Amino acid sequence: MRYLRVVLAFLMMLNLSGAVLAQSSSEEGVEMEWIRYEVEDAAQLVDLRLTQTTKGYSGRGYAVGFTNDTGSATFPVAVEEDGIYEVAIGYRAPHGEKYAVFLLNDEAIGNVCLPASQSFSQAHAGKVFLNKGINLLTIEKGWGWYELDYIALRRAETIKLPMVSAEPINPNATPEARALLQFLTDNFGKRIIAGQQEYNGSLMRDTTYIKRITGKEPALLGLDLMDYSPSRVERGTKSQDIEAAIEWHKRGGIVAFTWHWNAPKGLEANGREWWSGFYTDATHFDVAAALADPESEDYQLILRDIDAIALQLKRLQDEGVPVLWRPLHEAEGGWFWWGAKGAEPCKELWKLLYHRLTEHHQLNNLIWVWNSISPEWYPGDEYVDIVSCDIYTQPLSYGPSAAEFERLLQLGERPKIVAMAENGGIPDPDAAQAYGAMWGWFMTWNGDILRDWNDSEHLKNVYNHPLVITLDELELRSIF
Repeated sequence: MRYLRVVLAFLMMLNLSGAVLAQSSSEEGVEMEWIRYEVEDAAQLVDLRLTQTTKGYSGRGYAVGFTNDTGSATFPVAVEEDGIYEVAIGYRAPHGEKYAVFLLNDEAIGNVCLPASQSFSQAHAGKVFLNKGINLLTIEKGWGWYELDYIALRRAETIKLPMVSAEPINPNATPEARALLQFLTDNFGKRIIAGQQEYNGSLMRDTTYIKRITGKEPALLGLDLMDYSPSRVERGTKSQDIEAAIEWHKRGGIVAFTWHWNAPKGLEANGREWWSGFYTDATHFDVAAALADPESEDYQLILRDIDAIALQLKRLQDEGVPVLWRPLHEAEGGWFWWGAKGAEPCKELWKLLYHRLTEHHQLNNLIWVWNSISPEWYPGDEYVDIVSCDIYTQPLSYGPSAAEFERLLQLGERPKIVAMAENGGIPDPDAAQAYGAMWGWFMTWNGDILRDWNDSEHLKNVYNHPLVITLDELELRSIF
C-alpha cells in the first residue's frame, strides 16, 4: 500500500491541477502564500465520495463519508527544500466540534481540531516537517462526521516558545510545590519528563515493565484518586495510591494525580455498573442542576466528595509531597459527567474545587493542571498553573502532535507550561525538538496502551534519550 500511494503521488504531481495559490499572509515581513490542494484532486480517496450538495466549497466539490472507519484522503505535496510547513484544512463540521487524524507519509503525527461550523471554514492543522520532493499528507476519520474540502500549505518556522512564569497561582504554595514548578519551568522547551500512569500503585506493573525493557524508570508517576470517591468507598473499594505516591516521592520522583470522580449518586444508569459512574451514560447526576442550587442535596454531595478527596491530598501535604493535580480531565469530550452539561458548569465546578481545596482545606501542595484544549472551556489564568491535553492517535505512531501543542500555548492571556497529560504513542524526542513541540512531560496510559502503542525499540530510544528526564536523574539530585 505504501508503494502504491507513493506511485499515485508521483503521477499526480505530474499534473497538479488542484494546487492553487490562495490567500497570503505576512510572516516576519515576507509574504508567504498558501498553496491549496483540492480534495477532488487528491491522489487517493478511500471510502469517501465527492459531492456538491452544500454550497460555499472551494474548487469543484468536497468529500463526505468520514462516518466510515476506513475513510481517508491522501494528498501528494511537493516541496523544493526540507523544512517546516504550516498546514490548514478546509472543512465543514455541521454536527459540532470534531477531531481528524493527521498523517505524514503514512505515520500519524497528531489530531486536528475542526471547530463546529455550518458553513465551510478553514482550521489550523499545525506544522509538519517535509522532506524535499514528494510527501503524502493524509486525513483519516478520527471522530468523523465532518466534510473535507481541501488542504493548504505554506512555509513556516518551528514553534517559538514564550517565557513562562514559575510563580504558582496559589500564593501560599508550599516550598516543595514551588520547587517542582521551578524545575518544570527550567526544563520546559529543553527536555521532556518521562511519565507513566499506573492502574494500581501497589503493583507498579507498568513501571516494572518499562524498567525491564529500557533499564530506566519514569521520572513522573501518574496515579488516580478514583477509588477514594465516596460512592465507590461505600461499595467496598480500597486504594493504596496515596502510599505509592509517598514512596515514589521518597525516591526523588514526581507525582501526578487525576480523579475519575465517581458521580455522588444516580449510578447504574442505562444498565451500566456502579464502577463506571464517572461516565456520562452511567449516571443520572446533573452537575449543572447541582451547582445551580447550593442548598440542594446534590450540591452538598459535591462538597462531601471534594472533602473526602481533600483528606487524601492532605496526607500528601503532610509528607511534603507536591502534586501535579489534574481533576475534571477531558471535560470537553462530554463523556464524563463533569463535562456533560457544557463548558460553563464545568468551569464553575473547577473554581469550586480550587477554592474548596485551597482556601477551606488549605491544601497548598497542588499544582493545578487544566486538561482541555478549547478556549471555550478554559476557566482562566488565575485558576491554572499548567495546560495540558490527552492525545491518542494510532498505535505505533510517535508524532510530536505539534498542532495540539500550539493550541495549548494560545490558551489564556499568560503563557503556561504545556503538557501531554495522557498519551498512547510516546512522541519521538527528536521530532518534538525539530518541530519545537517540547512537551513539559508525557504520561503514557497503562496496560495494553503502553505495550501495544509503543514497541520495545521505541521505548528504549525514548527512555535512554538525552532529551528525556528519567527517575535516575532525580534520584541523584533532589529537586525538592
